[in-house]
Amino acid sequence: MAKQVGNAELAKLFRDTAAQETEHAFAHFRLLHPDLVIDDPASLSEAQKQGLLSRCLELAIEGETYEYTTMYPEFAAQARADRDSGAEAEFQEQIDESKDHAGIFRTAAKNFGLLTPIEQHHAERYGIALEALNGKGVAGEAAQPVAGQWICKLCSMIYDPAVGDPDSGLTPGTPFEAIPDDWRCPICGARKASFVPYREPELLAVA
Repeated sequence: MAKQVGNAELAKLFRDTAAQETEHAFAHFRLLHPDLVIDDPASLSEAQKQGLLSRCLELAIEGETYEYTTMYPEFAAQARADRDSGAEAEFQEQIDESKDHAGIFRTAAKNFGLLTPIEQHHAERYGIALEALNGKGVAGEAAQPVAGQWICKLCSMIYDPAVGDPDSGLTPGTPFEAIPDDWRCPICGARKASFVPYREPELLAVA
Protein backbone atom coordinates (compact mmCIF):
# COMPACT_ATOMS: atom_id res chain seq x y z
CA MET A 1 0.00 0.00 0.00
CA ALA A 2 2.83 2.39 0.86
CA LYS A 3 4.31 1.74 -2.59
CA GLN A 4 0.94 2.28 -4.28
CA VAL A 5 0.53 5.71 -2.70
CA GLY A 6 4.05 6.71 -3.74
CA ASN A 7 6.10 6.33 -0.55
CA ALA A 8 8.93 4.07 -1.74
CA GLU A 9 11.05 4.66 1.36
CA LEU A 10 8.31 3.53 3.73
CA ALA A 11 7.49 0.58 1.45
CA LYS A 12 11.14 -0.53 1.66
CA LEU A 13 11.04 -0.24 5.46
CA PHE A 14 7.98 -2.48 5.60
CA ARG A 15 9.59 -5.05 3.23
CA ASP A 16 12.85 -5.11 5.18
CA THR A 17 11.04 -5.49 8.48
CA ALA A 18 8.86 -8.29 7.09
CA ALA A 19 11.99 -10.11 5.86
CA GLN A 20 13.58 -9.77 9.29
CA GLU A 21 10.45 -11.05 11.00
CA THR A 22 10.51 -14.04 8.66
CA GLU A 23 14.06 -14.76 9.79
CA HIS A 24 12.87 -14.47 13.39
CA ALA A 25 10.20 -17.07 12.63
CA PHE A 26 12.81 -19.43 11.17
CA ALA A 27 14.97 -18.91 14.26
CA HIS A 28 12.02 -19.76 16.52
CA PHE A 29 11.29 -22.81 14.36
CA ARG A 30 14.88 -24.05 14.72
CA LEU A 31 14.65 -23.68 18.50
CA LEU A 32 11.28 -25.41 18.75
CA HIS A 33 12.05 -28.18 16.26
CA PRO A 34 15.80 -28.93 16.21
CA ASP A 35 14.98 -32.37 14.81
CA LEU A 36 13.88 -30.68 11.58
CA VAL A 37 17.07 -28.66 11.08
CA ILE A 38 18.98 -30.22 8.17
CA ASP A 39 22.68 -29.49 7.75
CA ASP A 40 23.41 -31.91 4.90
CA PRO A 41 20.32 -33.00 2.91
CA ALA A 42 22.47 -35.17 0.64
CA SER A 43 23.38 -37.41 3.58
CA LEU A 44 19.76 -38.32 4.35
CA SER A 45 18.32 -41.67 3.38
CA GLU A 46 14.96 -41.82 1.60
CA ALA A 47 13.37 -43.08 4.82
CA GLN A 48 14.81 -40.13 6.76
CA LYS A 49 13.54 -37.69 4.13
CA GLN A 50 10.08 -39.23 4.28
CA GLY A 51 10.16 -39.02 8.07
CA LEU A 52 11.07 -35.32 8.01
CA LEU A 53 8.40 -34.51 5.45
CA SER A 54 5.81 -36.47 7.42
CA ARG A 55 6.72 -34.53 10.57
CA CYS A 56 6.34 -31.23 8.70
CA LEU A 57 2.90 -32.31 7.53
CA GLU A 58 1.96 -33.29 11.09
CA LEU A 59 2.88 -29.78 12.23
CA ALA A 60 0.93 -28.24 9.35
CA ILE A 61 -2.15 -30.32 10.23
CA GLU A 62 -1.78 -29.32 13.88
CA GLY A 63 -1.63 -25.63 12.96
CA GLU A 64 -4.57 -25.70 10.58
CA THR A 65 -6.66 -27.75 13.02
CA TYR A 66 -5.94 -25.25 15.80
CA GLU A 67 -7.05 -22.44 13.51
CA TYR A 68 -10.44 -23.92 12.65
CA THR A 69 -11.20 -25.50 16.04
CA THR A 70 -9.93 -22.78 18.37
CA MET A 71 -8.45 -19.58 16.94
CA TYR A 72 -11.02 -18.51 14.34
CA PRO A 73 -14.05 -19.67 16.37
CA GLU A 74 -12.79 -17.50 19.24
CA PHE A 75 -12.32 -14.58 16.85
CA ALA A 76 -15.84 -15.14 15.47
CA ALA A 77 -17.31 -15.30 18.97
CA GLN A 78 -15.64 -12.00 19.81
CA ALA A 79 -16.94 -10.46 16.58
CA ARG A 80 -20.48 -11.58 17.48
CA ALA A 81 -20.05 -10.10 20.95
CA ASP A 82 -18.93 -6.86 19.30
CA ARG A 83 -21.82 -7.11 16.79
CA ASP A 84 -19.39 -7.02 13.86
CA SER A 85 -21.17 -9.14 11.25
CA GLY A 86 -18.55 -8.46 8.58
CA ALA A 87 -15.73 -9.74 10.75
CA GLU A 88 -17.79 -12.76 11.83
CA ALA A 89 -18.41 -13.74 8.20
CA GLU A 90 -14.71 -13.33 7.40
CA PHE A 91 -13.67 -15.53 10.31
CA GLN A 92 -16.18 -18.22 9.30
CA GLU A 93 -14.68 -18.20 5.82
CA GLN A 94 -11.23 -18.64 7.35
CA ILE A 95 -12.51 -21.57 9.44
CA ASP A 96 -13.78 -23.33 6.31
CA GLU A 97 -10.52 -22.64 4.48
CA SER A 98 -8.42 -24.00 7.36
CA LYS A 99 -10.56 -27.16 7.41
CA ASP A 100 -9.81 -27.62 3.70
CA HIS A 101 -6.10 -27.07 4.28
CA ALA A 102 -6.00 -29.56 7.15
CA GLY A 103 -7.73 -32.14 4.96
CA ILE A 104 -5.20 -31.61 2.18
CA PHE A 105 -2.32 -31.97 4.61
CA ARG A 106 -3.85 -35.15 6.08
CA THR A 107 -4.09 -36.65 2.61
CA ALA A 108 -0.49 -35.72 1.91
CA ALA A 109 0.64 -37.21 5.23
CA LYS A 110 -1.23 -40.42 4.47
CA ASN A 111 0.40 -40.62 1.04
CA PHE A 112 3.85 -40.13 2.54
CA GLY A 113 3.11 -43.02 4.88
CA LEU A 114 2.10 -45.17 1.92
CA LEU A 115 5.23 -44.17 0.02
CA THR A 116 7.58 -45.52 2.69
CA PRO A 117 7.04 -49.24 1.88
CA ILE A 118 7.07 -48.39 -1.83
CA GLU A 119 10.51 -46.80 -1.55
CA GLN A 120 11.67 -49.75 0.54
CA HIS A 121 10.46 -52.08 -2.20
CA HIS A 122 12.33 -50.05 -4.80
CA ALA A 123 15.51 -50.07 -2.71
CA GLU A 124 15.30 -53.84 -2.26
CA ARG A 125 14.87 -54.33 -6.01
CA TYR A 126 17.87 -52.13 -6.70
CA GLY A 127 19.89 -54.10 -4.17
CA ILE A 128 19.00 -57.38 -5.84
CA ALA A 129 19.76 -55.90 -9.27
CA LEU A 130 23.20 -54.77 -8.03
CA GLU A 131 24.02 -58.22 -6.74
CA ALA A 132 22.88 -59.72 -10.05
CA LEU A 133 25.04 -57.21 -11.91
CA ASN A 134 28.01 -58.39 -9.86
CA GLY A 135 27.39 -61.94 -10.97
CA LYS A 136 25.98 -63.25 -7.71
CA GLY A 137 22.75 -64.53 -9.22
CA VAL A 138 19.69 -63.51 -11.17
CA ALA A 139 17.25 -60.82 -10.13
CA GLY A 140 13.83 -62.27 -9.50
CA GLU A 141 11.00 -62.63 -7.02
CA ALA A 142 10.15 -65.04 -4.24
CA ALA A 143 8.22 -68.11 -5.35
CA GLN A 144 5.48 -67.49 -2.80
CA PRO A 145 3.71 -64.15 -2.32
CA VAL A 146 3.65 -62.41 1.05
CA ALA A 147 0.49 -63.55 2.79
CA GLY A 148 -2.34 -61.08 2.32
CA GLN A 149 -0.32 -58.35 0.62
CA TRP A 150 -1.04 -57.08 -2.89
CA ILE A 151 0.96 -54.62 -5.00
CA CYS A 152 -0.21 -52.10 -7.58
CA LYS A 153 1.32 -52.78 -10.99
CA LEU A 154 1.29 -49.09 -11.84
CA CYS A 155 2.86 -47.41 -8.79
CA SER A 156 4.00 -50.27 -6.50
CA MET A 157 1.70 -49.24 -3.64
CA ILE A 158 1.48 -52.28 -1.37
CA TYR A 159 -1.90 -53.03 0.19
CA ASP A 160 -1.40 -54.52 3.65
CA PRO A 161 -4.58 -55.84 5.30
CA ALA A 162 -3.06 -55.16 8.72
CA VAL A 163 -3.19 -51.45 7.85
CA GLY A 164 -6.15 -51.33 5.48
CA ASP A 165 -7.13 -48.01 3.89
CA PRO A 166 -9.20 -46.20 6.56
CA ASP A 167 -9.67 -43.09 4.39
CA SER A 168 -11.48 -45.30 1.87
CA GLY A 169 -13.51 -47.09 4.54
CA LEU A 170 -11.27 -50.16 4.70
CA THR A 171 -10.57 -50.80 8.37
CA PRO A 172 -7.41 -52.62 9.50
CA GLY A 173 -7.95 -56.35 9.06
CA THR A 174 -9.81 -56.01 5.75
CA PRO A 175 -8.50 -58.71 3.37
CA PHE A 176 -7.85 -57.68 -0.21
CA GLU A 177 -10.50 -60.10 -1.44
CA ALA A 178 -13.15 -58.23 0.57
CA ILE A 179 -12.36 -54.85 -1.00
CA PRO A 180 -15.13 -53.55 -3.30
CA ASP A 181 -14.33 -53.70 -7.01
CA ASP A 182 -14.74 -49.93 -7.35
CA TRP A 183 -11.95 -49.24 -4.81
CA ARG A 184 -9.02 -47.26 -6.22
CA CYS A 185 -5.34 -47.21 -5.36
CA PRO A 186 -4.88 -44.30 -2.91
CA ILE A 187 -1.62 -43.29 -4.60
CA CYS A 188 -2.25 -43.45 -8.35
CA GLY A 189 -5.98 -44.13 -8.63
CA ALA A 190 -5.58 -47.47 -10.39
CA ARG A 191 -8.43 -49.98 -10.16
CA LYS A 192 -8.39 -52.96 -7.82
CA ALA A 193 -7.81 -55.19 -10.88
CA SER A 194 -4.39 -53.54 -11.29
CA PHE A 195 -3.12 -55.22 -8.09
CA VAL A 196 -1.31 -58.55 -8.02
CA PRO A 197 -0.08 -60.68 -5.09
CA TYR A 198 3.09 -59.13 -3.68
CA ARG A 199 6.27 -61.16 -3.99
CA GLU A 200 9.43 -59.88 -2.34
CA PRO A 201 12.45 -59.25 -4.58
CA GLU A 202 14.85 -62.16 -4.37
CA LEU A 203 18.26 -63.09 -5.76
CA LEU A 204 17.86 -66.36 -7.61
CA ALA A 205 20.55 -68.90 -8.35
CA VAL A 206 21.89 -68.98 -11.88
CA ALA A 207 20.33 -71.92 -13.73
